[in-house]
Amino acid sequence: MKPVAAGFLRLGRTATLAIVGIPVIFLASFFVFPVGTIMWRGFSHDGGFDMSTTIDVLTSHRWWRVAWFTTWQAVVSTVATLAVGIPIAGVLARYDVPASRLVRALTTVPFVMPTIVIATAFIAVFDSLGPVGDALKNSAAAVILAHVYLNLAVVIRALADPWSRLDHSVEEAARTLGMGAIRTVMTVTLPRLRLAIGAAAAIVFLFTFTSFGIVLFLGGPTRTTLEVETYIQTTSYLQLDVASVLALTQISIVVATLATQRLLTNRAATAQQMAAPAKLRRPISGPRDVGLVLATVGAATVVLLAPMFVLVWRSVRLDGAFTLSNYARLWDTSTVMLATPAEAIWNSFSIAVVAMLLALTIGTLATIGVAYGEGWIASILDTALMVPLGTSAATLGFGFLIALDEPPLDLRTSAALVPIAHALIGIPFVMRLLVPTVRSIDPKLRETALLLGQSRLQVWIRVDAPVVKRALFAAAGFAFAVSLGEFGATAFIARPDRPTIPTAIMRYLGRPGPTNVGQAMAMATILMVVTTVAVAAIETNRVNNTGDF
Repeated sequence: MKPVAAGFLRLGRTATLAIVGIPVIFLASFFVFPVGTIMWRGFSHDGGFDMSTTIDVLTSHRWWRVAWFTTWQAVVSTVATLAVGIPIAGVLARYDVPASRLVRALTTVPFVMPTIVIATAFIAVFDSLGPVGDALKNSAAAVILAHVYLNLAVVIRALADPWSRLDHSVEEAARTLGMGAIRTVMTVTLPRLRLAIGAAAAIVFLFTFTSFGIVLFLGGPTRTTLEVETYIQTTSYLQLDVASVLALTQISIVVATLATQRLLTNRAATAQQMAAPAKLRRPISGPRDVGLVLATVGAATVVLLAPMFVLVWRSVRLDGAFTLSNYARLWDTSTVMLATPAEAIWNSFSIAVVAMLLALTIGTLATIGVAYGEGWIASILDTALMVPLGTSAATLGFGFLIALDEPPLDLRTSAALVPIAHALIGIPFVMRLLVPTVRSIDPKLRETALLLGQSRLQVWIRVDAPVVKRALFAAAGFAFAVSLGEFGATAFIARPDRPTIPTAIMRYLGRPGPTNVGQAMAMATILMVVTTVAVAAIETNRVNNTGDF
């Protein structure tokens, strides 16, 4: 889709190339080069082209078993997420729900929340359910439930706005002809949303296909995905060539899925622009409306809050009694770990600040190039900077591990490697908030300012800048939260003496004893609270709910 910053605010080709130079160099150095190295390792042996390792891996029973589980759990997770998210999106789109903003925020918290925190919360829930919870532990059902919880925000945000723009008279005509409410939605409403539903399904599939922390902790030892298997082959068996083939396989599927998602998103956006303006939402009136809204919103709120509540409850319990000792031990210097939990907390916050600033800088420059720049250059850059979003974080960390070990990018032991990886993951989130915000600005406002004698710079300062400033705060919150909870790449490249909160939680959950579990719950609770605060900042500064997340 072409940018709407047309005419006097459009940058020329030279200016566009100059502005996007830094993002392009950053992407080439820290994404293209590591991923390219993975691809070469998968197709080479002793410095020459050799497909033998690739053929051996792709024809092995283990690879097919891992690939099958990776695919079917992603498909089932996607279908389940759509089944839960579509009714919620429909209620928020059709009714004037007083708590709609709260529901959107509640669904966003799990999406931004670190996957290891979600896994820890579900472990706490399963522990509280007795025999039923024991049966769910280390099962495919646990993975799917956690994926639905994590990705609900994607479906709701992708469908609520286009749904609200549909012409209500079509449904009313169907109801007049005798169709029931459910049949009307299934045969009239949802077919008109097929592009938006397809785009949402593609991105949910992408996130569940590349899931790492949830599968690692909830799937058990017999259920691994390509992502988890890459981690195991690297850290447990040191089979870097096998891990390269696994990562290469995943990258191929991810790129195809991402291309499909972008195509559907662009078509859905075009269809939405051609649709009628958003209709006023219906007031809640009558027992049926009240029952539908209460059942949908109430159930969603309970489901979203329950794991968070149980996590907090478990963090203040030890040996069946209420205690704050789990939090007090976070500052215990007698730990057998290489770093205390307090040091892990400090590491995470300091890394998140650096990653946030880096992601904002690169993302803002890229946004200028995409939203105001030359057409074809902007389009290519927009697509290229979205690819890291679809590429698994563990694959990215693995690429860093094997590629950035020689000058001029000898960063394998550098403390800068982790914030660089986090920034690379955060940049797509920054852009997906900033670019739609710029494109949502009414061109008539710019034209009016120009007619009043304002220069191009004055127009940008007085029209665009106030709107973009708010979106920047929301983008900063996203980048900070994403960095704070990033686990996949960090598991590969974090130094043992400089753990982050997620890697420290992994260590404590991997050690026996209620004290270690209690400390993991306490650290996960702290991370959850900070994530919630970040989401509040995002929702407060979001401009008219624009942005893809």
